[in-house]
Amino acid sequence: MASGENLPESLLVRFVRGPDGALVPDVAAKLPGRGVWVRADRDSINLAVKKNGFARGLKGAIKPPADLADQTQALIERRCLDFLGLAKRAGALAIGVAQAEGAIRKRAPFGLIEASDGADDGRLKLQRLIFGLWGEEVPVTGAFTAAEMGLALGRDHVVHAVLLTESMARRWSIEIARLAGFRAIIPASWPPPSF
Repeated sequence: MASGENLPESLLVRFVRGPDGALVPDVAAKLPGRGVWVRADRDSINLAVKKNGFARGLKGAIKPPADLADQTQALIERRCLDFLGLAKRAGALAIGVAQAEGAIRKRAPFGLIEASDGADDGRLKLQRLIFGLWGEEVPVTGAFTAAEMGLALGRDHVVHAVLLTESMARRWSIEIARLAGFRAIIPASWPPPSF
């Protein structure tokens, strides 16, 4: 909206006027009413606020909260973590180093989700195992701590998770790409794998 770009919905976040008249991020794109779509990144949301784009798009005066980008980020983070629980319940996620290694030996995985505060050697070992067995690299993300992942997955902490189905990996990539507009999804401190 603020940039005038025509982008796929997977790169956007919808905003609606709530029942109390407040502007609400609708990260699931399911709330009723007229919506305004903005690129899913902090700069675009701040630009829409600055240019009064929400009021124009929603056809009426509206005052966005000062922390709108932070609220949006928090909701997208929650959505990503909720997705991990969904993937686990669907049997599409192997959790922990033993399950991850076992799953990787059976078939090529579709992605690695690693704790941002996990040790490099465990992550690199799994990446080398995938490359050695299947001759390919898979997408790796490290947006959440072991405690955050553990809470989402019903454990104290989780360092390694492997996506086992292509459909879940596609859905994860959409959610995590939206989060990437707000913060790093791969820690800068991680060394690249060496195969």
